[in-house]
Amino acid sequence: MTTQNPEAVADVEALTVRRRIRIAAPRRAVWIAITDPEHISRWFAPTALDARGTGTIAFPDYGAVPLRVLSTDEPRSITYQWNNDDALGSVPSAFDEATATTFTFTLSETEEGAELEVVESGFERTHSPADNVAAHRQGWTQELDKLVTLLEDGISILEAQS
Repeated sequence: MTTQNPEAVADVEALTVRRRIRIAAPRRAVWIAITDPEHISRWFAPTALDARGTGTIAFPDYGAVPLRVLSTDEPRSITYQWNNDDALGSVPSAFDEATATTFTFTLSETEEGAELEVVESGFERTHSPADNVAAHRQGWTQELDKLVTLLEDGISILEAQS
């Protein structure tokens, strides 16, 4: 049975979205799932990153969103920036730091497996901050539920890495 987690929380004053979930899977498997483009593609959307950590995440009916890795502290956290401005209705052809939001995954070990928190900020740089906060709150709820299902009920990422 898949672990049930609370939905993402939107803070419209601080213009952030936050979600903390528990996953009954090894911390290493969760780390791989949030950092390896092949595995991100299985639960989020098709993702491609080059050796510098720059690339795209492609959503059906929306397009390829510019994405880059900002920092990594393996196996504790990874921070990405992307140009996923849902309210704008289109995606830029190249990464634009002036309009990018930042999201950080922070990972810790628990007795049952792992705890993962995502915090996204920088919505004040988007076309419609409040609309984007609402859309991303819904998105993080849906996408992280898919991650939990993949890791708890799906394939073993650790075996796939062997």
